[in-house]
Order: sequence, then C-alpha cells, then structure tokens
Amino acid sequence: MPARMGMKKGDLILEVGRREDCDIKFRDELSAITGTQFLDGLTQEVVDAVIIWWRDGDGDLVDELMDSLTYLSASGAIWVLTPKVNRDGHVEPSDIQDAAPTAGLSQTSTISVASDWTATRLVARKASKR
Repeated sequence: MPARMGMKKGDLILEVGRREDCDIKFRDELSAITGTQFLDGLTQEVVDAVIIWWRDGDGDLVDELMDSLTYLSASGAIWVLTPKVNRDGHVEPSDIQDAAPTAGLSQTSTISVASDWTATRLVARKASKR
C-alpha cells in the first residue's frame, strides 16, 4: 500500500520510531518506490516526507510532530503509522486528531498500509488569506 502515499522516485524520507515490530515489507516497498534509503534523526537534510512509527506509550506526539517539522519541506507530509485496533500499542485516532493542530498540522487522510499498521497523513496548515 505504500503506492497510495504519493511518494515518488528520489523522495527523501526521514524515519522515526523504527523498532523490531515495524513492517519490513512495507519499508522495502516504500524504499523501492523512492529509490532512496530512509534517513534518521541525525540527518541535516530537508526531506519530502517523515514517517513516524508511533505506539501507545511512546511519549508526547505533539513534541515528535514539532521535531519532525524542522526537517520537512514546505510541500511535504508527515505520516504517523500506528498499530491497528486490537494490536499491541494501538493509538486512538483521536490522539492524532488532538495533537495535529497543536503542532500546526492538519489531518488529510488515513489509510491501511500493512496488516498491522495504519498511516495518518498530516500536512502543515496553510496561512489564512486576508
């Protein structure tokens, strides 16, 4: 399902929160689409997308989103990947809905990306026109 995320050849992706429970097949498919390796938090690059593997108990999502914004290009998106319902670490969708506006982000869509993971797309809110 990574094809539905809108990423393309050459896109740079910052990956946060990767652990042994992450979906390897999803990661490989996404990397094949972009043709690039995922970057980690030590990068100084501006990236086209950020993928955050987020589980219940991982800390403060607002802080993580704000940190991710420092790397993100103006047209980029942050994808918060959370375990699906009845999986260890499941995060209520309302937790993401509550955190996004505090970090200056808007939720645009939620899709299933793997058997155990759902991805929620967040983008920077546009400045209001006067």
